[in-house]
Amino acid sequence: MDRIDRSILTALQDNARISNVDLAAHVGLSPSACLRRVALLEQNGVINGYHADLNAAKMGHDVLVLLHITLHGQSAEMMAEFEAAVANIPQVLACFLIAGENDYILRVAARDVNDFGRVHSTYLSSLPHVLRMESSFVLREVMNRGITPSQI
Repeated sequence: MDRIDRSILTALQDNARISNVDLAAHVGLSPSACLRRVALLEQNGVINGYHADLNAAKMGHDVLVLLHITLHGQSAEMMAEFEAAVANIPQVLACFLIAGENDYILRVAARDVNDFGRVHSTYLSSLPHVLRMESSFVLREVMNRGITPSQI
């Protein structure tokens, strides 16, 4: 990965809807050379995809909860069953297997506290192999960013 690749990635992070012609001009390449580089970054898995960054609060989800989950054990079967069940809960935005006191951290969106209670009692409390679950309500998002090309 060279300076031009990092410049392409930075520009795409700033505006994933930038046209190839504008991107090429921005990084100092011909449009065809720029398109080849972007395609190679996609093929190599450096670019996972393109998406819209939606504002959860404006979509009616004012509550964000981080759940710290500890399982009864850490067998491959237990973890696979837990992960498959979590993937089926639409309110779970992210699931991270972690090292430390807990096994997983989930990021859960809810419309309000009552809605989180419903999600908890309907879905979360029936997750397989859960020993302990601790909820932390997010008061304010201070920062939330992905990796930047300068870190690559």
